[in-house]
Amino acid sequence: MKTDDLKKIAAQAAITYIEPKLNLESIVGVGTGSTTNHFIDALGTIRHKFDAAVSSSAASTARLEDLGVHVIDLNAAPRVLVYVDGADEVEPGKAALKGGGGALTREKIVVAASDEFVCIVDDSKYVDRLGSFPLPVEVIPMARSFVARRLVELGGDPIYRDGLITDNGNVILDVHGLNIDDPDALESKISNIAGVVTNGIFAANRVNTLIVASAEGVSIR
Repeated sequence: MKTDDLKKIAAQAAITYIEPKLNLESIVGVGTGSTTNHFIDALGTIRHKFDAAVSSSAASTARLEDLGVHVIDLNAAPRVLVYVDGADEVEPGKAALKGGGGALTREKIVVAASDEFVCIVDDSKYVDRLGSFPLPVEVIPMARSFVARRLVELGGDPIYRDGLITDNGNVILDVHGLNIDDPDALESKISNIAGVVTNGIFAANRVNTLIVASAEGVSIR
């Protein structure tokens, strides 16, 4: 089965999971990326069952609005019932690595503001330990070289993601080779480097519900 088919299956499973929770006052948080795009497409078919969406990126906002979903600013949302997004990697403890699409800061903010984080992935993203995928770190532009040196001290090999400016006007360093045995500690350590906006480890705000699609079917963990 093709990877894209598995992404669609995971996205539809998320709709099935969240739909009974929704009411006309519900606000749904929506992430960014190829798997989430399938979720957005499916969410558009039940847009009459909830009030509005909060989006983590300009691209997702545009896609939602094209489907007739009402999108509001997070500041206007008294409560976000559920946040649905994909991940680049998720490990058995439900810490995730995200940010391949460059929207990690807004994703992390909406996750923190939501009652539940539902993560949708195909089985290739479910790993024993985070770190095979390079860790994105969003950085204030003037601090790029300074932050890169500190990341080298932590054992990483930071590569500037050329040509990408985030929705927040910042740059991304993709860090290869990090040991992420302790996601909580490393997330905190990197975020405390001056000039770092955030990094792509989602451990402080872990996945609550993980939906994994494989050729054998869908599992919810």
